[in-house]
Amino acid sequence: MKVILLQDVKDLGKKDTMVNVSDGYARNFLFPRKAAVEATEGALKTIADKKSSVANKKNMELQAAKDLADKLNKIEINIKSKTGENGKLFGSITNKDIAEIIKSKHKIDIDKKKIVINETIKVLGTYQAEIKVYPEVTAKVKITISAE
Repeated sequence: MKVILLQDVKDLGKKDTMVNVSDGYARNFLFPRKAAVEATEGALKTIADKKSSVANKKNMELQAAKDLADKLNKIEINIKSKTGENGKLFGSITNKDIAEIIKSKHKIDIDKKKIVINETIKVLGTYQAEIKVYPEVTAKVKITISAE
């Protein structure tokens, strides 16, 4: 009997896949637990529609992430900070500081955990931060630290 799984079933398959199982297993185990439904034309069409809507939603999210990355690539952040001798900062500039500056100046809300800085910012100069906008989409922001 062909059934469509409504949830992941160990050693059988993932959700929304069609598998072939014995009649007894389907009637006595899968159907009572609402883990599967019989693979009728209507059920197959429903699953296909569901998959296409999920794909469309992912495409829209990906496009929105690319647009956000384009905006972020154009941003240059200038930070004025108190310095000691040899251009060393009192403290350091963190991901949280960068996220707050982007939010206050450019009205873009970025999670501080998605900002990656390769080196610790403790000295005056120019740095580059990478922002992970979406799993395959990243943006680079230029950060300039100058003396106050």
